[in-house]
Amino acid sequence: MKTLAILGAGHLGQQIAHYAVTDGHYDKVCYFDDYTEEIQVGEYDVLGGQNELVEAFNNGVYDEIIIGIGYKHLKQRKNVYAFIKENKIPLGKLIHSTSWIDPTALVKEGSIIYPSCSVDAHAVIGENCVLNIGCVVAHDSTIGMHCFLSPRVAIAGFVRIHERCIIGINATIIDSVTIFSGVQLGGGAVVIKNINQAGLYVGNPTRLVRIFD
Repeated sequence: MKTLAILGAGHLGQQIAHYAVTDGHYDKVCYFDDYTEEIQVGEYDVLGGQNELVEAFNNGVYDEIIIGIGYKHLKQRKNVYAFIKENKIPLGKLIHSTSWIDPTALVKEGSIIYPSCSVDAHAVIGENCVLNIGCVVAHDSTIGMHCFLSPRVAIAGFVRIHERCIIGINATIIDSVTIFSGVQLGGGAVVIKNINQAGLYVGNPTRLVRIFD
């Protein structure tokens, strides 16, 4: 029996739990969450918060962990990832069976690939990323650590997205573009040139509407 722990029992964590079991990746799921008083969410038990992760792993409660913290908290996702690595807890990886990953592509630990995604030749999906339903990452593109791609994002070839970026639903990024860390793209955004400053970008072509610290 292989058990997955999910840190975060909110909507994202519940979606991960659903795919983890129904798509046959894990036999059981348990949650750890600092922000709920529930002892069970859906079918699965909440066994404590982040402080209980290490002891539970050492006691054989679960085999691997995936971070189920959503896109509004990417800095927290990054910090939790560092905590998990520091404590040598194995990170899981979930690639839905309906997605296509080229044999030369690389999906790194802790990442989640939702149904109907395509990751083309020599593309790299960094650690602790989420690719939501129907995303396409073309050849030789790289998605940095802790990024969140919303449904139906289309990324052309030779794109470089740095860490902690949020790519909005139906966004399109043309080939050979580089996007700076901490950028957020609004829904339907079309990126035709490099983005070199953290902030919120919207429109076709994209324009900066808010600078992030």
